[in-house]
Amino acid sequence: MMLDDLPGWGAIPTPAGEFRLSPVRLPADLELLAGWMNDPEVAAFWELAGPAEATGRHVRAQLDGDGRSVPCLGLLDGEPMSYWEVYRADLDPLAAHYPARPHDTGVHLLLGPAASRGRGLGAVLLAALAERILRRRPACERVVAEPDVRNRRSVRAFERAGFRAAGELDLPDKRAALMVRARAPRAV
Repeated sequence: MMLDDLPGWGAIPTPAGEFRLSPVRLPADLELLAGWMNDPEVAAFWELAGPAEATGRHVRAQLDGDGRSVPCLGLLDGEPMSYWEVYRADLDPLAAHYPARPHDTGVHLLLGPAASRGRGLGAVLLAALAERILRRRPACERVVAEPDVRNRRSVRAFERAGFRAAGELDLPDKRAALMVRARAPRAV
């Protein structure tokens, strides 16, 4: 598997509670994910609204792939409340649109329940996961993301999580803000 054992990375303590990634299981998790994808606030940027099969195809493509993208539920204190895709950005089509480095690791996320949004939770979880990725993947020097520039709440969450805006990208399906969280320089 190209991304090691993400779920095996264990729980991550955060100020919001214990956070962990759990691999998406189909069909068991499909109804939950499809419900989130059909929330208008999520649908505006994920574009997976509609029948559950649309979400199922999106997730199944990753599950059946070569391990370069891992779809996971984010659990906070044991409750599913977010959807994450952790992926090898340097091996993704995204790499053709920015100066990718070997082992760049990308993150996509959505906060599922509306009650989880608008209270800083995204920034807390992004910061915790980015730190865990950099700690568990020594070859990875940067965690990257490419939220839609129109999704100001998402861009702000990445900024509050220690990512910096590194420009805008014209991708096939959106204009994106390239967000980068680099490994802290090592002391000499």
